[in-house]
Amino acid sequence: MTPILWAAGGTGFTFLMTSLGAAVVFFFRNEISQSVQRIFLGFAAGVMIAASIWSLLIPAIDEATAKGQIGWIPAAGGFLLGVAFLIVLDSILPHLHPGLSKDNEAEGVSSNWKRTTLLITAVTLHNIPEGMAVGLSFALAAQHDDPALYAGAMALAIGIGIQNFPEGAAISLPLRQEGLSKRNAFLRGSMSGIVEPIFGILTVIIAGAIAPLMPWLLSFAAGAMMYVVVEELIPSAHLGEHSNAGTLGVMAGFVIMMILDVALG
Repeated sequence: MTPILWAAGGTGFTFLMTSLGAAVVFFFRNEISQSVQRIFLGFAAGVMIAASIWSLLIPAIDEATAKGQIGWIPAAGGFLLGVAFLIVLDSILPHLHPGLSKDNEAEGVSSNWKRTTLLITAVTLHNIPEGMAVGLSFALAAQHDDPALYAGAMALAIGIGIQNFPEGAAISLPLRQEGLSKRNAFLRGSMSGIVEPIFGILTVIIAGAIAPLMPWLLSFAAGAMMYVVVEELIPSAHLGEHSNAGTLGVMAGFVIMMILDVALG
């Protein structure tokens, strides 16, 4: 039960940060400016890129090598499987990325879902690999009973939590603009992050049953996260004529997550 409790605590923290970010809707009347929104999206992208490398791919290679395997095979194979998993979800689930105009069409299969539901689905979609990443990091630490790996997992949870705060605001404020009450915008924005503890705990349970596949699972989460970054976050961070804000957000998120992982891990 120890790794499950650790994963529950780590992903519970990331969910709490999403909720705190969503609570911004109670203090602001208007939607976040485009420049600030670009910074938020870019920051989230930078965190996820750094987390994919230092918290997932490098540990996956090290774990495979320690087991006498060729390190790059599970790293590359799991990564591609993670990308394929998100491509399937992206093509099936109806969703609409926050920040797009009302004239934009929803992605995924055709549906009669409301725009507010489509906005929530988009954020929920890329919270799945974040929860998996945190859960797998704690599962790896529990398998080796290594304090350094626990510290690295906590660093990952902190980094994901930091980027979840502006992410929560980036979903609750547009929902408010769509006509929802502040309370409903907060609740729906907050609940978009509930998949993180759900998938975090599920991956710990799965990892415990198939421990030899841990390198594949770690790189799977990395591939899923990188798909979200390239498909959604970076393009959204560079909407408009001036994209410097989004670019600087990416750099800031990457550096902060790198420092957290190296300093604490």
